[in-house]
Amino acid sequence: MSIQRSDIMELVNDLRQTLEFFVVITIELVVLFVGISFIVGLMLEYMSQEKIRKAMGGEGWFGNFVGAGFGAITPFCSCSTIPLTMGFLKAGVPFGATVSFLLSSPLLNPIILGMVFAFMGWKVAIIYGVTAFLLAVVSGRIWARLGLAKEVKKVRVTGGHEESSVAEPKYKKAARFALTNSGACYFIC
Repeated sequence: MSIQRSDIMELVNDLRQTLEFFVVITIELVVLFVGISFIVGLMLEYMSQEKIRKAMGGEGWFGNFVGAGFGAITPFCSCSTIPLTMGFLKAGVPFGATVSFLLSSPLLNPIILGMVFAFMGWKVAIIYGVTAFLLAVVSGRIWARLGLAKEVKKVRVTGGHEESSVAEPKYKKAARFALTNSGACYFIC
């Protein structure tokens, strides 16, 4: 068995295409992650924490239902869900509602439901959607009842910047939130 030049060129071309795809996807995800983190930072600066907590429905089953519903309507993958989850936790949104959002967001976004519908039909899409939604609601409630909120680590990635007592514009605070909480400081700071 001999290796021909065309086989080597095909392998090199496949490797080049794979690396190009990896670089493009990495850039897109970093931009998406930092962008969503910036929007969450703006939300935390311009909306009161009480308003965010009320919008998420509060404690109990209703809060879990609202959290899962909000996760279902947001067209985000899990890369974008993490900054929103961090923002909800920072704003003091009840843990159960936050977990229900965290679980339902990547599973029930409109793109995923559309793909399930296109590939498997409307019956499977409905069964999938209802099952995933109910599991997100129930799981959020169970996690809250088990007291798993205390297991959440308060981690903050910082870029070596010291906090200043000087008042700064809210968009700068939002940018700092985006860069420090998205992990982009590993690349930028």
